[in-house]
Formats: sequence, structure tokens, C-alpha cells
Amino acid sequence: MISIDPSKNKERDNYKLMIGSIIPRPIAFVTSLAEDGTLNGAPFSYFNIVSSNPPMVSITVQHIGNEKKDTARNILNKKEFVVHIVNQDNVEKINETAANLPSNESEVSTAGLTQIQSTIIAVPGVEEAKIRMECILEHVVEFDGCDLIIGKIVQFHISKDIYQDGKIDPRGLGAVSRLAGSSYAKIGEIFDIERPK
Repeated sequence: MISIDPSKNKERDNYKLMIGSIIPRPIAFVTSLAEDGTLNGAPFSYFNIVSSNPPMVSITVQHIGNEKKDTARNILNKKEFVVHIVNQDNVEKINETAANLPSNESEVSTAGLTQIQSTIIAVPGVEEAKIRMECILEHVVEFDGCDLIIGKIVQFHISKDIYQDGKIDPRGLGAVSRLAGSSYAKIGEIFDIERPK
């Protein structure tokens, strides 16, 4: 086994070790509103569940140099955002939103995604997602190189064809996950293991 001290690595080396090891990672497509009303959209694979009571999710938004990205800045200003689950049907368009555009240009429009009004919050979502979650900012932890954002879900939107008896059909959702580099993964073999009592 190889042992590596992360304090002796460059940031990029640690990044490669982490994104190659912590796989698969779910992908959140996040929409947020800029001060001028521009709808920003960007994918994040530093994303997960925080709690189910209350329902909360987290995303981590890396800085560009010493600057906050549009998504973090918008969420801190407006206190609202929408999280969408990236799936096989929308992953190509969502990937287009990762382009570095000026803050007054909408990645949502550029990628040809369709805006849809939210129910509770002012930030629109996108119609192409099978699941979207309207969130309000619950907490933020600001680090030197990133912002850890925790959002409380105030409304779920789920496609009827993947929802039954309060559960989500994982194959119907077709969520994709992030690996390292340009690699993604689909849902593969599904197996069950009973938890010990």
C-alpha cells in the first residue's frame, strides 16, 4: 500500500486523489439568481444529503482563485436555490453549463434548457430534470478555497413516471454520477444486503 501525506502534496494532487477515490459522486445541477435577474446554472459533484428531518442537502462551491463563483455569491445574496438531479437524459446539456460565462449570461439559456417557475421560491428551475428541489439557505461555512452551502428543501418536484408509493424508481430516474476527469457513470447492477438487527 502507498502512504501519502496530503500536507506534502500540491492542492491539485490531493484533488486528483480525492475525485479518483470518492466515487461515484452524485451530481447536483444548481440554479440561482444574480442581482440583475440572470438565471445562473452550474453542476456540482461535491453534493449530498445532510438530513431528512428537516430535509437538507449540501453543495460545496470551489473558489476561482480568491473569488467566489456566481452560484455561491447568488445563494448568499438571495438565500434561495434549486437543486436538480442530473440524469442520462439531461447530462449533455448540463455539462454545457459548466462553461465559464460572464455573470450576466445565463448558462441555462446557453445550454438550451427550459426554465420553469418554482412554487415556493423566486429562483426558477429547469424542466428537463426528473427531480428538482426548491431550497432556502440554511447555513454556509466559508473556507479559504470554497463555500460549503447547506440548503433546506421547501418543495420537491418529481416526475410522475418515476414516483410510486412514496418511493423513487432508481432505473427510471437514470441518475448519473461523476468519476474522475471527464468520466461519468450510470446506475449499474443493483443488489440488496439486509442490515443486521
